Amino acid sequence: MLPCNPGGHAAYQDTFVSDFLKFYPDPFVLSKSTWDYIVQFWYLDLSQTDSLMQDCYSVFGPEPRLPSCMLRSYLLALKLKVTSITVWCRMLRETPLYAILSGFPFGDTPGVGTFYDFFSRIWQDDSNNLSPKDRFPKMKPPMGKKKGDKTPCDSSSIASKLLPLLERLHLKPENPFSLIFHLYKQQFLDLSIRKGLIDPEHLALAGDGTPVRTAAQQRKKRICGCRENGCSFCNCKRHYSQPDCNWGWDSHRESYFFGYHLYMYVASNSHSDLPVFPILERASRHDMLSFLHSFFTMKAYLPEFHIEKLLLDSAHDACHRFHNTFFEFQVILHYTRISTRKIHHTQELAFHYLHSIFH
Repeated sequence: MLPCNPGGHAAYQDTFVSDFLKFYPDPFVLSKSTWDYIVQFWYLDLSQTDSLMQDCYSVFGPEPRLPSCMLRSYLLALKLKVTSITVWCRMLRETPLYAILSGFPFGDTPGVGTFYDFFSRIWQDDSNNLSPKDRFPKMKPPMGKKKGDKTPCDSSSIASKLLPLLERLHLKPENPFSLIFHLYKQQFLDLSIRKGLIDPEHLALAGDGTPVRTAAQQRKKRICGCRENGCSFCNCKRHYSQPDCNWGWDSHRESYFFGYHLYMYVASNSHSDLPVFPILERASRHDMLSFLHSFFTMKAYLPEFHIEKLLLDSAHDACHRFHNTFFEFQVILHYTRISTRKIHHTQELAFHYLHSIFH
């Protein structure tokens, strides 16, 4: 059956109040921090999820869990810093507050398989990864030469080849994560626009990348027979459990990390630097190359946004070679180049400087 939620967010609030008073007749026993996320999820309207994901379900079969409740429950788990689905399902069975705040009756909460089925529906592809799992091994990127330096890379020459390619390709908003972005846009980004927190006609963006660690080690195994033939070290293909992740250099912590490189655009002229467009890039990718790919991807997903200013740090110095291209979008580029004896181009100082420009 197709998911149906005729009552919308008001029905969720009414059910929460009745169930909450049943299990917690004295609300003052709950701590202030607990009430903080209760209030946040009380106002979090995710009812559009049910209509946006109707095409992901069949008209036959049993009635499914509401996608809005599944998404709300997963966001609640992330809010509580619970990353294990197995642990979260156990917490839903044991704690009435987490169940009713997610939108489920206590005692009738989803299991591990239900969550993974929801993830497979929200990810618009038969494969769980963008990259093939069988590929050749790659070396780690070189570390910074000095304290606080990013990975040395001839980003200007690579970017000069990448930019014409991106201009010719005209990236389309058709990716496995397209539905995830539509859910974010309609229920979070558009809400900020309607409340006047973000002005899409006069947008000033600040862009930068940050490491996202997914594992301590890279998990892979041999699929060749070189070891049986006496060759312990070979460059044959390996089978990777996380093929979209790789090694990157964290210049802030001065250490290698395995995972992704989250490149985030925030509205620097908004009150709280609200997020506009996040995208996961490869961990080994330089900030300059991540910027080019994420910028053209953002233009494909948000063509109605008029970007007037881009605020970038010194890792994007190669951008000055491509002013003609960005002036076609009527974009003014600003760079932050801050150096002291102890701190060289750190993210904290850069964004403090950017914040002082507009406030």
